[in-house]
Amino acid sequence: MNLASRRIRMVMGLRRAGVNDPRVLGVMEQIERERFIPPAWQMDAYEDAPLPIGHGQTISQPAVVGKMLQALEAGPRMRVLEIGVGSGYQTAALAGLVRAVFGIERIKALLSGAKLRLEEQKIDNVFLRWADGGKGWPEGAPFDRIIAAAAADDMPGALADQLKPGGIMVLPLGVAGHQSLWRIRRDDTGFQTEDLGAVAFVPFLPGAIEANLVAETPRYRPAQGAA
Repeated sequence: MNLASRRIRMVMGLRRAGVNDPRVLGVMEQIERERFIPPAWQMDAYEDAPLPIGHGQTISQPAVVGKMLQALEAGPRMRVLEIGVGSGYQTAALAGLVRAVFGIERIKALLSGAKLRLEEQKIDNVFLRWADGGKGWPEGAPFDRIIAAAAADDMPGALADQLKPGGIMVLPLGVAGHQSLWRIRRDDTGFQTEDLGAVAFVPFLPGAIEANLVAETPRYRPAQGAA
């Protein structure tokens, strides 16, 4: 079975896992996951499993990525903050769902690789920063949606502050062996939380990094007619 056929089989597996948002399924069917993992693992690209990407990090299993993207309820006019770019796979999926993605990664080598992959695929609505994800992207805030690919002990306050009223944040919370995926909605009364089930992610690590840009970040320009 070639990789394209395996990708279709992966999407069928996402449906069985409860991912039924047609926009999420569409972008995940289009993205070549093998581009985002080391060559030694590319034949396993469409297995529903996390795979190593170096530096002690992994690319999340497709079912978890699909579940998180679906929980985000992201629309095409939205601006999304992503914490933990990794190899860029989820970033590429987000880019197909929203107007702009602001991605933060604390490991410079990973972010440099992700930047190159996204450029090769001519994905141009993503802006990347090498920094401490726990601090968010204050000058870009507020965001319609926030998504994180690392588990914190509790909801990071800086990220909560950068979420728009009416916005949604999806992230894993808890310690190793006791993590759950949470959807957090911000409304006029505060934050409403929803436990979406057990997950296993790398920990959310702090890191104050002085030189925080991979390259000059282009100024975001809203699409014509955008709110």
